[in-house]
Amino acid sequence: MDGTDLKEHAARVRLLLSDVDGTLTDGFLYYVGDAVGLRFSVRDGLGLVLARQAGLVTGVVSMRGTPSVRHRAEDLRLDEVHLAVDDKAAVLRRILASRGIPREAACYVGDDLNDLPAFAEVGFPVAVADAAEEVRRAARFVTRRPGGQGAVREVVDLLLAARAGREPS
Repeated sequence: MDGTDLKEHAARVRLLLSDVDGTLTDGFLYYVGDAVGLRFSVRDGLGLVLARQAGLVTGVVSMRGTPSVRHRAEDLRLDEVHLAVDDKAAVLRRILASRGIPREAACYVGDDLNDLPAFAEVGFPVAVADAAEEVRRAARFVTRRPGGQGAVREVVDLLLAARAGREPS
């Protein structure tokens, strides 16, 4: 996709959804006793806040349902929080239908094979830099940053810049 087409498509996005493990986190699990800890990027978090403030619907769709993921989603006041999901594509279809958003105006950010069904449901699928090869090939855009290290913020910067008609910083 050339730069003009990318910006035009990014400018239409009204819904930004993301996977969690390997996308909003670095993909590592930290076990502390019986609890699973995850490391989230503050930069990604602020990006999601900025996206919401700009009028985008924000959320996560994750196979993981741990308290740390729910807590992070609540901290960020995400609009859509879907955890312990087996069928990401079905969840995306329900979100789009309930919010009246066409698939062309939806973006999903992911990193691994279980995100490919979600990619098929949106018009702007994005892979993080360290995503699986198949996921990078299926994406319309691949970030420069890896998951959990500002990749989602990079996507937000792209979307907001496209909406404003300028280059991302």
